Amino acid sequence: MRVEVATDVAVVGAGPAGLIAAEQLSAAGHSVTVYERMASPARKLLMAGRGGLNLTHSEDWASFLGRYGRTQNPRLLAALEAWPATAMLAWAHGLGIETFTGSSGRVFPKALKASPLLRAWLRRLDAQGVRLAVNHEWRGISPAGGLLFDTPDGPADISAQAVILALGGASWPRLGSNGAWAEILAAEGISIAPFEAANCGITVRWSDHLAQGFAGQPLKRIAVSLDGESLRGEAIITRTGLEGGVIYALAGRTRRLTAMGAPVALTIDLRPDMTTEDLAVRLSAPRGKQSMATFLRKTLNLAPAAVALLREEGPLTSEPHALAWRVKSVRLFATGCAGLERAISTAGGLPFAALDEDFMLRAKPGVFAAGEMLDWDAPTGGYLLQASFATGVAAARGALKWLDGRTIPD
Repeated sequence: MRVEVATDVAVVGAGPAGLIAAEQLSAAGHSVTVYERMASPARKLLMAGRGGLNLTHSEDWASFLGRYGRTQNPRLLAALEAWPATAMLAWAHGLGIETFTGSSGRVFPKALKASPLLRAWLRRLDAQGVRLAVNHEWRGISPAGGLLFDTPDGPADISAQAVILALGGASWPRLGSNGAWAEILAAEGISIAPFEAANCGITVRWSDHLAQGFAGQPLKRIAVSLDGESLRGEAIITRTGLEGGVIYALAGRTRRLTAMGAPVALTIDLRPDMTTEDLAVRLSAPRGKQSMATFLRKTLNLAPAAVALLREEGPLTSEPHALAWRVKSVRLFATGCAGLERAISTAGGLPFAALDEDFMLRAKPGVFAAGEMLDWDAPTGGYLLQASFATGVAAARGALKWLDGRTIPD
């Protein structure tokens, strides 16, 4: 086995949390090596860029923090306060990346891609002396405290003065985050919360007609209600259920309710901007020889996919008020959530209780953790990247404190 003394800090994982930690530490004058399991860095970031790369959100800060729901751990909130949306934007602008705020309040690069940002970021890291070692798969901690890796040149035992673990969750494993680190830390006696799919689609038992004829079709400007909560947005019909932003935001609650063993009822309002009475007035117009689908398209601007969804509950009535009520309250029954391999993010992972206030593992002095491997959850909309960056910065600052405390005077 090759034994190697690394630079001051070894960062394991080249996603957003690991790279921002490396940037912070190298900017402070420390030598940093980032070890990545895949052949190139930030693959999940690049995948997110296909949808425009939602960097953060422009809503008021109190509402922003409220998006972290059940995982509003004081350390997570403190990290977000120390690296807020304004810091994220200043960082992007410092890379030469112009941004804009969409009508929904989400903030994107003007290029609507991740690749220009990543290229600029890697150039900065290279200029700061950060070394990137790809195809290095972390296998654990040696008895002497070194990091064990499988590398293209064989097994290696690499030591460093401080370590930052930024290994991601367990979603989209083909992009690099497979959650294998959980068994490694569990073997070290560290408690790990089970991974759960978050920001994922829900499963619904569609009729063959809808599943085969309308998979991939959008449902635009709808409202979805579940267990007393109602959210507006868009969804996409899949062969097995529904995906899309409004569905992702309710996925956590859907997962917890379906875990009790019974389907969970959701209600979809296909025209949330109109009252039932307004709809009934429109639907009172003579239909003539038009088919019901054509009539609904012309009077309510309902797409064929929306009409197919209406028919999932049975034949449509011609009575205006009853039909209007049906448009405002389509009932579906979710049977569960999509698996980890299709989830945008995961809940579960390393509990904050395993970390001290500086994001250092209580059981492993000098080892810090950040990013999606920590047990927090948030919806899409910029909140995932914001917390990944914020915890990466927090872990880097904790490591700086650790390194300063270990400095030996000349």
